[in-house]
Amino acid sequence: MGDVVNLRRARKAQQRRKDEEQAQGNRVRFGLSKAERSLAEKSKSLAERQLEGHRLDQTPSTEAKDEP
Repeated sequence: MGDVVNLRRARKAQQRRKDEEQAQGNRVRFGLSKAERSLAEKSKSLAERQLEGHRLDQTPSTEAKDEP
C-alpha cells in the first residue's frame, strides 16, 4: 500500500507553491524602488523630449500649391 496523504495539507502546500510563483513574478514586474522608478521616468521623459526636438515638420505648405 502507498503512503497516507492528508488532502487538506496537500492542497494547502500546492496553493503555497502557486502563490510563491505568482509572488516571484510580481517581484520581477514591480520590484523597482521609488528612486529607480523616478530615475527611469526622468530618462524616458528626456528621451521623448529629445526625439520630439529632432522631429521634422510634416505640415503641408500652402505656398507650394498652384492656385488656379
